[in-house]
Amino acid sequence: MPRVVHFEIHAQEPERAVRFYRQIFGWEISKWDGPVDYWLIKTGTAPEPGIDGGLILRQGPNPVDGQAVIAYVCTVQVPSVDEYTGRIAGAGGVIVVPKMAIPGVGWLVYAKDPDGNIFGIMQNDPQAK
Repeated sequence: MPRVVHFEIHAQEPERAVRFYRQIFGWEISKWDGPVDYWLIKTGTAPEPGIDGGLILRQGPNPVDGQAVIAYVCTVQVPSVDEYTGRIAGAGGVIVVPKMAIPGVGWLVYAKDPDGNIFGIMQNDPQAK
């Protein structure tokens, strides 16, 4: 059964958001060494329940116009983003960011459910480029 494996915070000023979440929750936040500005968030350690996440620069202006994410986005691990993209469309959802490679990690798609809530689906693939 697919599970939520990652959350994501979109921020207009990522460094400010990093300081905020470190101060409030004591999360360990480090800059990712990948091709885009991205911060990895570690929220705890095993065997505590929970998930880790990331932080990224918000894409687009402040979302009064509905064009940018202003939320925590949860990502669900799936065996195939292609298969699940079809399932999303068949169930009344909409793909809002098409399949993209996260180099060395996998494939990511963002979608909206019928109520407009954004979520991600991720297929692990260390060969993704």
